[in-house]
Amino acid sequence: MGGALGAMARYGLSTLVFDADSARFPYATLTANVLGSLLIGVLYVVIIEKAMLPAEMRSILMIGFLGAFTTFSTFSLDALGLWQNGDLFLALAYVLGSVILCLATVSAAVWLTRLLLI
Repeated sequence: MGGALGAMARYGLSTLVFDADSARFPYATLTANVLGSLLIGVLYVVIIEKAMLPAEMRSILMIGFLGAFTTFSTFSLDALGLWQNGDLFLALAYVLGSVILCLATVSAAVWLTRLLLI
């Protein structure tokens, strides 16, 4: 249920933020990623640290809703956890590795798919 709502929210956000400049810069995606990072930070404190909501809400809101809305929020929380635990090298390696590997993978997928569909 959370995933379905997150996907619908992402679609709604994309339709609200989309404009002519979106072809040059992914404003809707950036907005979803930043908003998702904000929300997962708030929910982490409210659900995990302070137990102000039942633990079951983690699955619905953090994994389901935000997982469908954006995976960047989870990435951000993981990187922050490494950093706060004093693992600066691992945090930097995770961030750089994720960005570089994902960019390389999506580039290869686009190239290969275009090649196969020509």
